[in-house]
Amino acid sequence: MANVEIYTWSTCPFCLRSKYLLDQKGVVYTEYVIDGDEAARDSMVARGSNGRRSVPQIFINDQHIGGSDDLYALERQGNLDELLGRAEALMR
Repeated sequence: MANVEIYTWSTCPFCLRSKYLLDQKGVVYTEYVIDGDEAARDSMVARGSNGRRSVPQIFINDQHIGGSDDLYALERQGNLDELLGRAEALMR
């Protein structure tokens, strides 16, 4: 099973949308709620691959995926399940 981490703000609609998709897939993830915590945001930015300060920022197995649009793009392309290591993706 993949190690999924997501940096969020508690009232961010894009964060809620990303968590919804992960929840629908039954993914267990670690959420870092960084509301107003600039040190935590700086840590998030340092981990990312492109300096994004927006939330959510999503990491799967320490690979920076990006934000909500990036997560949903992976889903549309059929690549998200493989990244998550889901059995049904491996059976295709």
